[in-house]
Amino acid sequence: MRIHKYVSLTGFCSRRETSRLLEQRRITINGEICDKDSIVENDDLVLIDNEPIPRKVSNLYLAFNKPVGIICTSNPEIEGNILDCVKLPERVFPVGRLDRASQGLILLTNDGDLSNRISQSEYGHEKEYEVTVNEPVTDLFLKKMAEGVPILNTITKPSKTCLVSKYVFRITLTQGLNRQIRRMCKALGYEVEKLERIRIMNIHLHTLTLGEWRELKPEELAELKKDLGLLS
Repeated sequence: MRIHKYVSLTGFCSRRETSRLLEQRRITINGEICDKDSIVENDDLVLIDNEPIPRKVSNLYLAFNKPVGIICTSNPEIEGNILDCVKLPERVFPVGRLDRASQGLILLTNDGDLSNRISQSEYGHEKEYEVTVNEPVTDLFLKKMAEGVPILNTITKPSKTCLVSKYVFRITLTQGLNRQIRRMCKALGYEVEKLERIRIMNIHLHTLTLGEWRELKPEELAELKKDLGLLS
């Protein structure tokens, strides 16, 4: 199998982190530095930093309420990385990203298949956000946000929007362009003052306080895996 899939199945890190390790020439196969196209055979010895990859004991699935300022990376060399907030003996990594200036729900796991399936935008998984802006939210603004906004040389996919209060609205996306909501709002003359993700598919933030994490409930996880096509 390809090196990205091999490393992700060990639960050591995500495919994104694997790409970073490959770029830094820190992964070897049978003593040879490998690249993104390398294939791992059954009897190959794969090392990271000249050490065997530690195997996960069991799968972990966590919901974390990320505060503003925390970076969605499991790289311990980066100050403010997300693992500084989640102290666990087992290694986990964030599923997808939530930019540094935003807060709210992010999933953490050591299950590479689940992480990759959620992160692949072509599946159209819903992610819901509550957004506070600097101007009163109008019906026209909500309509334009829902229909699609030109940003990054494309038009965003249709979304669902609803009014919460004078300056607050909710939006449900099925794609994840870079700083998408902030760019959409700016294109329509608004500035985002607070952005909080409150749902990923069937997993809700609910009463989880900032900086707090919890394990997914069995029924939540079962529904999540079913919707991802990971259960028969």
